[in-house]
Amino acid sequence: MIFDKEGTTTIVFQEKTSLSTFMENLKKAYPKLKHDNIVVNLFSFSKLTANDILEFLEISNSHKSNKKSFVLVTDKVVYDEIPEEISVVPTIQEAKDIIEMEEIERDLGI
Repeated sequence: MIFDKEGTTTIVFQEKTSLSTFMENLKKAYPKLKHDNIVVNLFSFSKLTANDILEFLEISNSHKSNKKSFVLVTDKVVYDEIPEEISVVPTIQEAKDIIEMEEIERDLGI
């Protein structure tokens, strides 16, 4: 698992692994990441479904309840099939933009 920390945001990715192994590794590493905003780069997965994305829902909700952002990055899913409570975007830059907007909202108490 590779971590790329930029300020208060950590981008997480891993090459050549299954989604279940990725999730297992993410859960193990989570205690080190829980104080950062998290971007999960899923570009190494050639096929993803809405159900695959839902695997991240629990960790996403938990992270967001601690006033931190959690954003998945992939262009392999149909966005209309993903629940609104989980943030999924097609590019790393859009993930950074969402985090920036959410930080502003948190600062304003929205």
